[in-house]
Amino acid sequence: MRIAIIDLLVDTPPRSALGRLYGLHFRKQFMSLAPQAVSVWCRELGHEVHYATYWGQDDPLQLVPDEVDVLFIAAYTQASALAYALAKIFRRRGTLTVIGGPHARAFPTDCLRFFDFAVRDCDKALIDDILRGRFDPPALVSSGRQLVDFPSVAERAPEIEIASFHRGRRLLTSSVPLLSSVGCPYSCNFCVDWNSRYVALPPDRLAGDLREIARRWPGLPIVFHDPNFAVRFDQTMAVLEARPPGDRSPYLMESSLSILKGSRMARLRRTNCLYVAPGIESWIDYGNKAGDTASQGRAKLDRVVAHFQELGRYVPGLQANFIFGADGDRGSEPVALTIEFIRRLPQVWPAINIPSPFGGTPLYDQWRREGRILAAMPFAFYYNPYLAIVPRHYDPVDYYDHLIALHEAMLAPGLLWRRLSVRAPLAIRFVNGLRTLGVRQDLAAFRRLRAMLAKDASFRAFHEGRRSDLPAHYHALLDRRLGRFAALLPHHERRPVLEPLASAASARHPVLTAAG
Repeated sequence: MRIAIIDLLVDTPPRSALGRLYGLHFRKQFMSLAPQAVSVWCRELGHEVHYATYWGQDDPLQLVPDEVDVLFIAAYTQASALAYALAKIFRRRGTLTVIGGPHARAFPTDCLRFFDFAVRDCDKALIDDILRGRFDPPALVSSGRQLVDFPSVAERAPEIEIASFHRGRRLLTSSVPLLSSVGCPYSCNFCVDWNSRYVALPPDRLAGDLREIARRWPGLPIVFHDPNFAVRFDQTMAVLEARPPGDRSPYLMESSLSILKGSRMARLRRTNCLYVAPGIESWIDYGNKAGDTASQGRAKLDRVVAHFQELGRYVPGLQANFIFGADGDRGSEPVALTIEFIRRLPQVWPAINIPSPFGGTPLYDQWRREGRILAAMPFAFYYNPYLAIVPRHYDPVDYYDHLIALHEAMLAPGLLWRRLSVRAPLAIRFVNGLRTLGVRQDLAAFRRLRAMLAKDASFRAFHEGRRSDLPAHYHALLDRRLGRFAALLPHHERRPVLEPLASAASARHPVLTAAG
């Protein structure tokens, strides 16, 4: 069979030279590992495979051969509208369409309006069953088990070079996606991995992948896609330390401060850790990830700042992940504490996220029961700078005022200069420069939305949950983002079908499992 696999990282091409630079050198590196695995499995099953990522090239249709039998699309929720439009085009051509990835996992019910199959958990046997026609569409399908046997780096090498390189050449920001574990031991209510079983992958498999990377692409950084890296710290570090000191690939990872403490930090430097992105999330909630379940507010801030200062002695690149607007946030204190964190640690990149109601999480169920999800908001707006819920303790105008203050603090000239001049590898400083452009764009969008909320009573009523019809502003935005694909999604199809509560989800769409 002729099979195409597209990993959708965005839903629109950039409209400026700086935007194209951002897409090529930053967004492009957000490739997912699962689509690469699907590509390998299809090739091993004897099919003709065409794999590509869409990071903002002019026309996503050019990434797919004219005639394909099956189209697999992996998509983040913010790229779901483009995924739906492409599915419509190919279904009209008689192509079997399959969606997987974060969006399919969160909102399979909505996906099945446009795709033949939505995939939850996946493995090679499930892919083979789909290709052999063992399921009748439309259907939500799953392997029924957590995937722990991923194709090796050697097997994924063609896909890695397509996704990470440009025209066959390495970029300053090129990287290799890798897993050393799956699942997460924490149960954060906003996270899709809240109830996943943590499994460390076999050490000999990780060792083999590290050898292959060092042999094939010396010096190319590794990006670990683990939900929480090195939970079994000693076991993971032992594999990394077994590499010869001069042959250790630099690596980036996301972990929790509760893991990265004491003498462990020195081992990060020895193993060539380039970048760490711990999740702080909130100054009130999720203290277990920060390694401090007792402290809140300023006490937590002081402890976290001290921890980052110590961590910075061993790791050149640092990021702190925050969620502003969690239910525990109220008033100006969370904003003031985050701004103080930014000022005290300019070398740490602060990633400030807006809470989004992703299906399959306890927080989604809570917000759905409370009627706080903006039911008419298209999934394409489930990311910064847009608000898809009614915050518990902020009205929309105040909420955006606080977001504006946070992002103005990030762009303060003195702090910005200190951040960009920090002693770190060129690639990190280059990426932080690109991300600064993204912060400027977000800040401009926050100000526009805040002005509309203050001036337009109907727009504000929608964001306060008092009006159910989607404001024309969002239709116009989506039209601009989708361009010529916008006509494929008429207004009535943009209203999402929200997932039922977890207790009723299985009744809506029974999950079909693989035969293997």
